Amino acid sequence: MQCFQRLRLSVFAAVVLLVFTLGCSTAPKVLDRSFSGPQLVMNPPVIPLGVAKLMETNIVFEGSGFKPGDTVFVSLIGQKEVNTSLVLTKVQANGTFRAEVGQSSQAKLAKITGILRANVVTNEAFDSVVVLTRPTIPAGAYTARATSLFSSLTVETPVTVAAPTFFNRIMDGIADMLGKIEDKR
Repeated sequence: MQCFQRLRLSVFAAVVLLVFTLGCSTAPKVLDRSFSGPQLVMNPPVIPLGVAKLMETNIVFEGSGFKPGDTVFVSLIGQKEVNTSLVLTKVQANGTFRAEVGQSSQAKLAKITGILRANVVTNEAFDSVVVLTRPTIPAGAYTARATSLFSSLTVETPVTVAAPTFFNRIMDGIADMLGKIEDKR
């Protein structure tokens, strides 16, 4: 009986530690309002390469120091000639912008084709299926670059692209079994 209680306590401690580790995250990056030049922040600062995790992640870019009414193009640049467009957004009257690469169909397409280097098809039930046919962009250090379309202003911020974790691979395996992902690599 005492052995069972120790095992139960050990399992409980492991679960608490796991929840604490997974639930803790860094504070979101914010713009420095005292700085007048162009600046860019991205939250979260890490892009996961697990398919299911990436598709549920809302990537938010915020910038300031641009001309009101301008349009800003945000791209991911870096390793092995990666240069993929993520979002296009309008600058507000106060010179700031906020652009989300979230759950819209355009945002999902940017994630699928640009980051995962995959395709999307529709199955018999008219559900979207992510089809992996080649390797994703490599994990590592990248740069998010915001470029003005009407002036020469550009600004960059560092970005980390993280390889899929063990849990990401499990989630992708389940999504594959459910027909939401097809891995043909």
